[in-house]
Amino acid sequence: MKREKPNYISLYETLRDEIIQGIWPYGSRMPSRRMLAEERGLSAVTVEHSYDILSQEGYIEARARSGFYVIFRRDDGFAHSPAYAEAPAKSVPLHLPETSFPFPTLARAVRRVLSEEGETLLLRSPSRGVDRLREALAGYLARNRGMMVTPEQIVIGSGAEYLYGLVVELLGRERVYAIEAPSYEKIEQVYRSRSVKVEMLPLGNKGIRSDALAGAAASVLHITPYRSFPSGVTADASKRNEYIRWGQEPGRYIVEDDFESEFSFLRKHEETVFSNSGSQNVIYLNTFTRTVSPALRAGYMVLPKPLVPVFSEKLGFYSCTVPTLEQYLLCELIESGDFERHINRIRRKMRRNANESVRNDPGDSFGK
Repeated sequence: MKREKPNYISLYETLRDEIIQGIWPYGSRMPSRRMLAEERGLSAVTVEHSYDILSQEGYIEARARSGFYVIFRRDDGFAHSPAYAEAPAKSVPLHLPETSFPFPTLARAVRRVLSEEGETLLLRSPSRGVDRLREALAGYLARNRGMMVTPEQIVIGSGAEYLYGLVVELLGRERVYAIEAPSYEKIEQVYRSRSVKVEMLPLGNKGIRSDALAGAAASVLHITPYRSFPSGVTADASKRNEYIRWGQEPGRYIVEDDFESEFSFLRKHEETVFSNSGSQNVIYLNTFTRTVSPALRAGYMVLPKPLVPVFSEKLGFYSCTVPTLEQYLLCELIESGDFERHINRIRRKMRRNANESVRNDPGDSFGK
């Protein structure tokens, strides 16, 4: 049964699309919350929630005693104008609450898998992962990430580092791979261990600096749009659009490393570059390290459709590196709803802590 979207999400998506299409151009003033509520037959609270999301994602901003203004930019020229300047990245540590799965829930899931699957767990996994897990992930991504993919596009592997290596084997060692500076150190370590040239692109306060991106020699761009580690920088909507434009040149690929984005402060899940780009040249990566447990060395890669046959030809001989038991455990967590309930529980706790922080110290800024 398809779940109906809340009104504030539907309004958010409508306004977001209108902003991207230029109906509300850069610098234009949005209607007041009360006026928009009257125009569209919605409550002021619904409009407020929608505006909050648009603000947090970088489509609009609130200006004191003036209202909301569009700050999303679609054009290429703005980033190189003298009036445009990007502040350097500043480290913004995020102290998440405990995010590991409750052990009793995990133990019950393991017992169910052992009981129901039996000797199936002794069979060798297909090279891309158990079919049932890839089907479950395709459903999860559609529900929560706006990614409409087929199970054939999903590859299961033992964690992010292993998947980084597969990316190099898939796209080739002769390419230049650009990564954020600073970034998670293992990204650079894995790429250099594969003897590829790595280009370091400095981060600004909204993502990779536009001047560095425009001058990059790379044909593969590895990004962590949500809270890049260790800086904590999140790419806003304009910057993600800039990444997509960069990837539109022939022969270019984007690797979207989506670690930890499930635990955002938004009332909806973070947008992905994969879904916004049309996904013809974006490779999406994520793991269960943060959402289930660091001890569970399992992750997944979503290939754009044009790369599915290429993967089969070049890397189809690889064996899946995640034990079958762990794959069926993940199936059970996703299919039972335990996985999404756990994520939503942590997100509610984070928002509750954020609200308490603002009440205790109204002068502090919180969030993105």
